[in-house]
Amino acid sequence: MLSSSLTTVKSCVLKKRKKNLLKLICFVSSVLIFCEFLIYYVVIFQCRWPEVKSGAHVSKKETSASVLKAMVLADTHLLGEIKGHWLDKLRREWQMERSFQTALWLLQPDIVFILGDVFDEGKWSFPQAWADDVRRFRKMFRYPVSTELVVVVGNHDIGFHYEMTAYKVNRFEKVFNFTSGKLITRKGINFVIVNSIAMEGDGCGVCRSSEAKLLALSHKLNCSQQKPNHSSKRCSDVDKLPASEPILLQHYPLYRQSDAECSGEDSAPPEEKNIPFKEKYDVLSQEASQKLIWWFHPRLILSGHTHSACEVLHGGKIPEISVPSFSWRNRNNPSFIMGSITPTDFSLQKCFLPYESRVFTVYCAAGALLVILILAHFQLLTPPFYFAQRLISKHKA
Repeated sequence: MLSSSLTTVKSCVLKKRKKNLLKLICFVSSVLIFCEFLIYYVVIFQCRWPEVKSGAHVSKKETSASVLKAMVLADTHLLGEIKGHWLDKLRREWQMERSFQTALWLLQPDIVFILGDVFDEGKWSFPQAWADDVRRFRKMFRYPVSTELVVVVGNHDIGFHYEMTAYKVNRFEKVFNFTSGKLITRKGINFVIVNSIAMEGDGCGVCRSSEAKLLALSHKLNCSQQKPNHSSKRCSDVDKLPASEPILLQHYPLYRQSDAECSGEDSAPPEEKNIPFKEKYDVLSQEASQKLIWWFHPRLILSGHTHSACEVLHGGKIPEISVPSFSWRNRNNPSFIMGSITPTDFSLQKCFLPYESRVFTVYCAAGALLVILILAHFQLLTPPFYFAQRLISKHKA
């Protein structure tokens, strides 16, 4: 009889322990699933495509069909084998993959632009390391057939001008089908792809080839827009392109003295804003910047490189948007640009990703709660009620 009741007690204790362990596993799993998966849906779900102004004579259906939904991000900096710690790589790549895939699923853009510095060590990578980086990039930034991906070259992909070689440029071009001076036209909208590292102006082989292509494309676009300085005779043998003023896509920003005039929560930190920019390193030279403006008369310029947001107005009328880094390794609040674009107009909206500090706060709060529950379970934590009761009884005594 006694042994039977002991067996029953042991069985009840074992069941209780299993139940508590199951609760513990469910709690930890829920926190992990939320912080590493669901949080991206919660945050990105709040982003909306901006509306573009349209004429009164254009129907809503026609407007929706003619609007190109473009997603723009920059500076993913996939870590390499030299400087990248395996844990850091695992964490950052998971964050970017989940953000990108969630954004594609929720927002369904027509086209995605990545404005350079796709890799962190492309300028140093040997063939095997390069192949591994490319493989990881293709896994992270996979996309459906309904979406197009366009990648612009950055200085970390092929090196700064003094490190750039034809081999590195060709290697990048082969993987991403990138060419400086390439025109991409979608829904009557012209996008000009620029290799800003080749805008050094020193006559190097890559620079000469890049500038020649840009100049030829400039001639085509200006003829198509019937610019006053392009006579009909000069344009008689030119294939006409859509008359829409182009949008420039490049890695380096056009020349500006510093980020002092930049504002917003994702602009450069106050201590960095007044640091002067170095031409041909932080920004393009004044000469190269002026060339691009003269050649293309763009209606919008999108750039990366600085890892912080900035909006500049060149010549009082041409806006340039510097897109912040997409990697949490470079900033606490990464973001990307959502653009609704037509041949005559555009509207931009920023979509922030989860703040890393908030994710850590959730983990810390969950960890603290877990410790309290475990201590209470093993009766190692005095309940507040009994603690207060003791104080009262001592006071009475």
